[in-house]
Parts: sequence; C-alpha cells; structure tokens
Amino acid sequence: MSDVFISYARKDAAIAGQFAKAFEAHGLEVWWDNSLQTGEVFDEVIEAALRAARAVVVLWSSSSVASRWVRAEATIADRRGTLIPAMIEDCERPIVFELTHTADLIGWSGNTGDTRWLDLLEGVRRLASTRSEADLASVAAISAQKPAQPSSSTSQQPSVLILPFVNMSGESAQDYFSDGVSEDIITDMGRIPGMSVVSRNTAFSFKGRTVSPTDLAARLGVTHILEGSVRKAGERVRITAQLFDARSDTQLWAERFDRTLDDIFAIQDEISQSIVAALKLHLAPEDRKVIGQRDATNSEAYELFLIARQFNRTGSERIRPLVIRLCRRVVELDPGFARAWALMSIGEAEMAQRGVPGTSMAQAREWAERAIAADASVAEGHAALAEATLRDAASKSTASAPLVQAALERDPDCYDAHVLAGYLHLAERNYPEAIASFERAIALEPLEYRARGMVMQGYSGLGDEERLKAAARRFITRGEEILKTEPDHGGVLGFMVASLVALGEAEQAIDMTRKAEIFDPENMRLLYNLACAMAQLNEPEMAVRLLGKMVDEVHLGWFEWMAVDNDLDPIREDPGFKALMARVAQA
Repeated sequence: MSDVFISYARKDAAIAGQFAKAFEAHGLEVWWDNSLQTGEVFDEVIEAALRAARAVVVLWSSSSVASRWVRAEATIADRRGTLIPAMIEDCERPIVFELTHTADLIGWSGNTGDTRWLDLLEGVRRLASTRSEADLASVAAISAQKPAQPSSSTSQQPSVLILPFVNMSGESAQDYFSDGVSEDIITDMGRIPGMSVVSRNTAFSFKGRTVSPTDLAARLGVTHILEGSVRKAGERVRITAQLFDARSDTQLWAERFDRTLDDIFAIQDEISQSIVAALKLHLAPEDRKVIGQRDATNSEAYELFLIARQFNRTGSERIRPLVIRLCRRVVELDPGFARAWALMSIGEAEMAQRGVPGTSMAQAREWAERAIAADASVAEGHAALAEATLRDAASKSTASAPLVQAALERDPDCYDAHVLAGYLHLAERNYPEAIASFERAIALEPLEYRARGMVMQGYSGLGDEERLKAAARRFITRGEEILKTEPDHGGVLGFMVASLVALGEAEQAIDMTRKAEIFDPENMRLLYNLACAMAQLNEPEMAVRLLGKMVDEVHLGWFEWMAVDNDLDPIREDPGFKALMARVAQA
C-alpha cells in the first residue's frame, strides 16, 4: 500500500515526476505509473494501486481534464475520501469537482520550500496518517473476525458505522443540530451489548464525503452502515435514516420522521431500536433499558445546549458569559443535564482564571461536581472538574490527571478531556503526548481553534520546525475563516500572531500584536498569548510589557503556569522578566 498515488495525463509526466520526487524526499511512498513492471496488466495494476493508496493527488491540466482515465481516477478517489487535487495549469476542472478545494500549484518548479507545496504536503500527510491508523484498526478488526458470512448470518458480531447525518436545513449554522443528533445516536448504539460501533472520531472523518458502503466495509471492517439527514425549521424537524448491509450494499431498513422538536429523543430511540430489530439482536430486558438513557430530557434544553457548546468551541472569550447564560437556562429546564453543568463549569473556570469580576474557581468546581452528581457516567463532568483543578493551580496537575483519565475511560472521544490532557502533557514537557492529545481534539472537532493553536507549542518544544510551520499554516487557514465574521476574536488573534512568528513573519507578527491590543485590550488571555509569541520572537521588552498589563488582574494559578510554559523559555533570563516574576512571587 502506497502513501500517495499520482494521477496525471501523459503530457504532464515531467511535472508528475517532480511531485513524486518531492513526496519521496519527505519519506512518503509514491505510486505513479512509471512504477509499472513489464508484463503487468495495465488496467488491473493501476486500479489496485489507486484503491490501495492512502491519498490520491490528481494533477489538473487541460490535458488531464480531457483524459477519461484521470477523471475516472479522480471520481474513485473522491468516493473513497482520498482525493487531494492540485492545479498545475490554468484550466476548467470537470464540473463535478468545481466545488472541491484544489491546491494552486500552477508554475510550481519543484521547490519544496514553496508554501503552496508545503500546504499540499500537509494535506497529504494528514490524510495518509489518518488512513494509516484506520487501516491498522481495520486489519486488527478483520483478523479478529471469522471469514465473512452472508448478511443474514449471526455468527459475526455486527459492527456499525454511523455516518454524520447531513444537515439539509440550507444553513451551515444549523450543523450544530445535525451533528448533535448524530453524536447522540452513536452514544446510544455504543451502549448496546452484542454489537460494536465505530468511534465518533472515525465516523466524523467521513463528514461531507461520498464513500460507497462496500468501500467502507473493506476499509473499516464494518458490517453495517447507518446514514441519514436532518432538516430543522422552527419547531419542526424531519429526520431520515437508512441502514445498509455494508458488504452487499443492501438496504435493510429506512424511515422518515416528521415531528416536532419535542419528539427528538423519541426519534433517536426509534432509530436505535429499529437498528437492533434489523440486526436481529436479542437483548435482555436490562440491556434494552440502556437505549434512550441520556443526560437530557427536555428538548428545548437540548437545543440550547448544542448552541452553547458550539459557541464555546468556536467563539471568542467575550462569548463565555453568553455560554454560561444559555447553560443556566438549560439546567433550569433540565436540572439533571450533566453536560450542561460541565460546560457551565468550564466557562466559569476559564473566566475566573482571567480574573473576570463575579466569577470564581469555587463556583466552577461546584458546577463540575453537580455534573458528576447528575450522571457520573458522563465524561464531560470529570473533564470539567479536572479543568477547574488545573486552572486553580497548575501545581495541582497531578490531581487533574486522574480526572482526565476518568473522563477518557468513560468516553475516549471526549473533546474537552483531550484538550486538557494536552495542557497537562505540556506542563510536564512531554511534547509527543501533548501533540497527540491536541491532534486528537482537532480531529474530534474540526471547527475548533484552541487545540489548533496549542499544538504548535508541542511542535515548538520538540524543535520540529517543519511540522511547526505546517501547523501554523493550518491555523492561519482556520483563523482567517473565523476572523471574516469576528475580526476582533481575541483567541484567534493570539494564535494568529504565534503562527506568523512560527513562519518567520516577524514584522507582520509585531504589527498584528499592536492591532490586537487595540481590538481587545481587556482580554487577559489574548495579552498572555501575545506575550508568549513575542517571547518566541525574542522581543523581551514587548513580552514583559504585555505580561505586566495582566499580572495584577488574573488568578494566581496562572502564574504557576507561567513557571512551566515553554513558550516563555527564551526570556527567562531577561532582567525584566525576572523582576516581573519576583513581583508575582510576592503577591
């Protein structure tokens, strides 16, 4: 199995060779048709290599657009979720690929320092790495199973992939709802004995992609696939769902639900029960009770929580009071909603650390404990208590670690727990584990920005300049999207400056730092992140000035973090910084 398959027109062989050489120079295994051996059957070998490749790079030119072979290869790759297209000549792509993000490599000469090439390389590496992990999991799953049986056979434990339900509301802002429904069905099905369910992390990696059930069966070793759509309009909701036998691509069950929002939990229960019936699973009465067990019971509270969670992961620090206000309403409507208590705790702890008047770590801890008391099986409650403990005093990281572990034991795909694990590993200067935790969080929540920014610190600690720059470019891509709608987003601005520093853009970084101070002068986290970036740029005076503006405002636990933060290492011997830390020690 190769890492990269290069699809191109014969006229473009020279440029294809440049791509192959560049990928191989970065340690990637490349297949292109100069790999054919004399006597091999041309069509069969190419198709086998295409389907086995982890990433398929299609080079679009006027010649390749006219090639039915290249178009066919691109179509297969798109269906399998392995397509990474690149323009090497100004031309009109096939209409079905016009909406696919395409790298601009027009005029590329083979220079591996070209930022356009590095962006393409990052995408290929990410896809190759993700698929490599999936392939290993697939091999392990398949090797542990008996030979495939007909779909009606019960000799093999069913394994189900629940694809993210498609948002049919016509507004991307409604993704929070369709994603929430999908996640809860995955959680419901994961509790049922006698079947295995593909993790949320893997399932959401296929969001927005068209992949055939038989391809997914071969890739992941699953026996069944559930897919569906959600359309929400006011208080009305339409949900469609269909279950396939993945090996034969045969539909086993399908249903459409036209209900009010009040029926959302009943719909989820019906879908879960219908899957159990379609798979002919025989459950004991106590096992049937787990279907429909959830921490939310009120539909209005459920929708408000999904909105609050989305705000918390993508919004700026100024939105935290809104998140807490929404969650307060959620727990008024549904006092047993554990995840809402946890989210409220996380927001309170973050604001208390920044010294926001009227907030306290004691309140954050109380709400986290309310979450655990409401439902100890919910991972987010333990993650919230860990975060309150760590923010209260970084020296208590040893107390936070067991709580993070408890969260991950309850839900290996808990976003909040992976982010916090990343911070704990950074405090220990265990950079490989910090990177792994932050990258997992990014995979779990593609729209977030926090882990995307923090992972750069891990690569910096390792001294891995290549991956640090790739992570910086990745953050800038996401950051620019957020800043289009919220140009004064403090969290994003801080990481944007850090990204520019990582890319060697010193003047731009300093200029953006000055503007960011004006945009959000009372944001203590922004000031701190800007100071860290200036420290990395070896601008101690600027870093100390920024830190000096916040030290009288924030919670004492922040100063313990400053003592271990590797971003500040370049200025630790600076007299101004030493004086600042001495002042802090007397506080």
